[in-house]
Amino acid sequence: MAGKCVYLLPMINASPFIMRKAVAEFGTRLYEQQMIAGTDGNLSVRLGDDRVLVTPSGLPKGRLAPEDMVIVDMNGKHLQGSHKASAELAMHLLVYQRRSEVNAVIHAHPPHATAFAVAGIGLESDVLPEVVVSVGKIPLTDYAGPGTDEVPKSIEPHVDTCNAFLLRNHGLLTVGRSLDEAYNRHEVVEHYARIVLLARHLGNIDAIPGEDFRRLERMRENLDKTWDPKV
Repeated sequence: MAGKCVYLLPMINASPFIMRKAVAEFGTRLYEQQMIAGTDGNLSVRLGDDRVLVTPSGLPKGRLAPEDMVIVDMNGKHLQGSHKASAELAMHLLVYQRRSEVNAVIHAHPPHATAFAVAGIGLESDVLPEVVVSVGKIPLTDYAGPGTDEVPKSIEPHVDTCNAFLLRNHGLLTVGRSLDEAYNRHEVVEHYARIVLLARHLGNIDAIPGEDFRRLERMRENLDKTWDPKV
């Protein structure tokens, strides 16, 4: 994987070439971790205040080259690239329009998290401390047909406050201040889904006590305030 600029520096401070390469590398990582198959999924990063670099539609995300990426403006107008932008572009744009601190968005189909989405079962947000601190609440959205205008509408009630979304009968969406953070949240939610599934088989899931849960939430809020992408 490429160096520090790929992982932590804000997307708006990196050159388009670096970000093309980074998105391609993270697409490969999603594929290698079996979070996508074939042409599944889509990734994007913010470029400055008014542009977005997004993966193309119809190409395998595990085998993308930097030159395959598409650049659009915040209204979805095509600016650069020989391919069509992802069919889920509107979902990405909604996040960037509503969350000025978000610089990266990832949508994939990690098997365990997606199994919960297909079953219509939400992932409790008050069970595992690491999830409370690094991700927060994970809402289960209403069903929306992939590639339709209903997809951004399905996340809209939660987009201002949540960093991960279970898309009903569809997959997982995560956002982050960096590409690395968005990807890490994908890994965390998928790992958490496996743990919850095992706990359900054992027959019981204990919630974190109320005051302890609120303490963890405050910890996440403090981390958000003090986050320094250069550290």
